[in-house]
Amino acid sequence: MRVAYRYWMKDQPDRVHGRAEARRLLAHDRSARVPGRAVADRSGGLITLEVDSPEAAERVIAADPFVREELLEVSVVKPWVPE
Repeated sequence: MRVAYRYWMKDQPDRVHGRAEARRLLAHDRSARVPGRAVADRSGGLITLEVDSPEAAERVIAADPFVREELLEVSVVKPWVPE
């Protein structure tokens, strides 16, 4: 299944910047992660995940350095239907 992970960052640019490299490395290490992108103003982003279950998506998201460091204001995970 594919899910969309949409998130909005807290307004803490120094902390976000400090964790961005760790997040990029994690993205390359996770086979479930499909490349995503930040929005232009860096206030959030969208990542799609190819996973076996909703629980697997939650495990991948829980490993996100932005989640672990409590840098997200809001996040939403929804089923994704690519065309």
